[in-house]
Amino acid sequence: MRLIHVGYGSIVNADRVIAILGADSAPIKRAIQEARDGGRLIDATYGRKTRSVLVMDSGHLLLSALQSETVAARAEGKITQESFQPETEEVLKEEK
Repeated sequence: MRLIHVGYGSIVNADRVIAILGADSAPIKRAIQEARDGGRLIDATYGRKTRSVLVMDSGHLLLSALQSETVAARAEGKITQESFQPETEEVLKEEK
């Protein structure tokens, strides 16, 4: 099982992710509202601006405060501990 760190201590199973999308378009915003109304929304932004949306195989939408490119790079293993973005440095300190 591969895991993806989606920001601020939240981790998801990479095998369950169908798509990683930007959160700016109107169709995505409508899908977020529909998921919220249907109880299928998982908000992992911790109060920060939503920058990406992960579509899960269960039909849930997971909101992340990280850019979709960052989440995708983490899913592919291209981002290592040394290249994490500043907003995740506090998480790394907690893990040590």
